[in-house]
Amino acid sequence: MALHQLTSFTLGVPNLEETAAYYREFGLADEGDGWLATRDGGRQLRLVPAPVRRLIELRIGVDDADDLDRTASRLHSLDIDTASDLAAGTLTAHDPVTGVRTVLQVTPRMKQPVTDPTPYNGPGRTERPGTRAPGIVRTGPVIPRKLGHVVIGTTDFDATTAFFRDGLGFKASDYVKDVGAFLRCSTDHHNVLVLRAPVVFPHHSSWQVDDIDEIGRGAHALLAEHPERHVWGLGRHHAGSNFFYYFKDPSGTFSEYYSDMDCVPEDQVWTPETFQGARGLFSWGPPPPPSFLHPDDLADLMAGSHSR
Repeated sequence: MALHQLTSFTLGVPNLEETAAYYREFGLADEGDGWLATRDGGRQLRLVPAPVRRLIELRIGVDDADDLDRTASRLHSLDIDTASDLAAGTLTAHDPVTGVRTVLQVTPRMKQPVTDPTPYNGPGRTERPGTRAPGIVRTGPVIPRKLGHVVIGTTDFDATTAFFRDGLGFKASDYVKDVGAFLRCSTDHHNVLVLRAPVVFPHHSSWQVDDIDEIGRGAHALLAEHPERHVWGLGRHHAGSNFFYYFKDPSGTFSEYYSDMDCVPEDQVWTPETFQGARGLFSWGPPPPPSFLHPDDLADLMAGSHSR
């Protein structure tokens, strides 16, 4: 695959300092100028002021200039304009529906350090004899390893899906019938989820942590003094297979800790499935609250969109 990583995204928010403080508590490192960083991926979130919350930009890593040329050709076939900067090694295009700016940039592939698997005892096997589980003796803060994916609500599901899949070159991993498209630009199951919605808005971002214990420890810390941040979890998705826990940041955008995501190597054939009903949302866990499917501020976002 010419595309190899969702490198970063820019989120516009009306309450910049409050939202930045939340993501620092979430485990991201403050790099200045609105940038926040993960342990392995570096600067992956930039917060900027905006009248209402909105997804402003996605940056996507590619291998070389030929990848940019091929992408430009595909986008032009969809009648989508592009802008190239040869010196910077970038190609920029906007999704005509959501207005999200996408910047493809020639950049080295991220190489995550290999970490030892968490030892678990089970029937007929003892992986950690004579010791307590690592998850209960960890004391440091939970620090996300990398940005996994972002989810964008769109008023034209087919057009936005075509922009990412047919234009930019994302590959389809799975679909939720008439509602969602799980699309990947790396070996992760998905890096962008396109979601049918009554208004354009950022639904959530998702961040990789080591294992299910890190999800639990992170949730415990985030909710200890702010139970209102809870949205949905703990559970395991069907599409992507990952464990999840969702929280709400001060702008109203959800953020997710995840672990154990499906991986699709570049030389492996993956057959997308189309899910319906609960399987499109989760395999096990509590049912999603109505606010996960229809965030509480959608009416305000729609009013703001009409006024603009």
